Amino acid sequence: MPLVGGSRAERMTLRTLIFWPHLVAGVVAGAVILTMSATGVLLTYERQLVAWSDSEFQSTPPAAGAARLSVEDLVTTVRRDHPDVEVGAVTFNSRPDAPVSITAGRQTIYADAYSGRVLGEGNQGMRAFMSDVRAWHRWLSVEGEGRPFARAITGWSNALFLFIVCSGFYLWFPRRWTWQRVRPVVLFGGSLRGKARDFNWHNVIGLWSCVPLFIVVLTAMPISFPWANALVYRAVGEAPPQQGGRGGREGGSGGDRGESRTSQEPPSVAGLNALWTVAEKQVSDWRTINVRIPASERAPVVFAIDKGDGGQPQHRSTLTLSRATGEVVSFEAFADQSLGRRLRSISRFAHTGEVLGLPGQTIAGLATAGSVVLVWTGIALSLRRLRAWVARRGKRQTEVVEARDASAA
Repeated sequence: MPLVGGSRAERMTLRTLIFWPHLVAGVVAGAVILTMSATGVLLTYERQLVAWSDSEFQSTPPAAGAARLSVEDLVTTVRRDHPDVEVGAVTFNSRPDAPVSITAGRQTIYADAYSGRVLGEGNQGMRAFMSDVRAWHRWLSVEGEGRPFARAITGWSNALFLFIVCSGFYLWFPRRWTWQRVRPVVLFGGSLRGKARDFNWHNVIGLWSCVPLFIVVLTAMPISFPWANALVYRAVGEAPPQQGGRGGREGGSGGDRGESRTSQEPPSVAGLNALWTVAEKQVSDWRTINVRIPASERAPVVFAIDKGDGGQPQHRSTLTLSRATGEVVSFEAFADQSLGRRLRSISRFAHTGEVLGLPGQTIAGLATAGSVVLVWTGIALSLRRLRAWVARRGKRQTEVVEARDASAA
């Protein structure tokens, strides 16, 4: 694909062949892309906003250097004071003032890490808002039987968006490499109005955001389509995982669910302290450790250890210990995973920019905000083009009628 060189006719033909599908794709999928982009901006700092909404919950050390409650003591205290709370999982944070996060069904409850006192439930308003925004982002908030169709619409709209970004990269190249031609593509014009302003914004924002936007849109493909998800693995010569493949681990921790349902006693936490000590030593610089309390005393205990900020899979590891002997059943760090699994994990969090931490989220958010302007200015330019075409057609028809009348006279 020649960007420079060749005859003017060849360049114009190639540009035209790319431009019209670019325009049509934008018009066809514009409304859906605009919806996904706007909701994507709102989701940029989702984890941070949820944490901020829960920031009132803090642990209070009774003295400098005081030790936290052990996992067994904390769960026992919460169960004693709140028998209605079914503790399913516990997450400790390494910060001295951080509360302990308790998963109880669909609830997130916080407790003081030093006393076990329940501080309250996580902010439901923020969680509900983010859930609604996510529903619009992923399936246009369609519920019930229509959701798969809505997911297909957002998925294929994202595919069209990928084409728009790629084709736009070529279209943004000026026909002549002079500063007079390059400047409107790389710098904003402050005094521009109307079509010139829309054209300038569309090109400048498109040029500066094309690389991060390409990554954001490309990494949404495996999320949207099973075949794209499988392609990530096949590209590196691996067989894609079977649907529901994670059930093996979950089944190991909950294989006696029938027994737990008939029993009135909550799952035992006996022996978790010794296992927790092993988990802390396994990754010394951990930031959070999560343990799901197995329903059966015969099931292994799985610890999810994170030394990142919560959205960086390269800093996560999983430790599985035998509850009976305390021996390591398995330890899997990010580097221990297959290349396909690593690529899939990275792509998932590259979509939100979280893989690079807060700077990555900010870049992804700015690129997504830029896509809102790209869609808006693209549609505006298309409407201006349509109005100009209608006006030219009307003018030609008028000239034909006038010429016919003149010849008849």
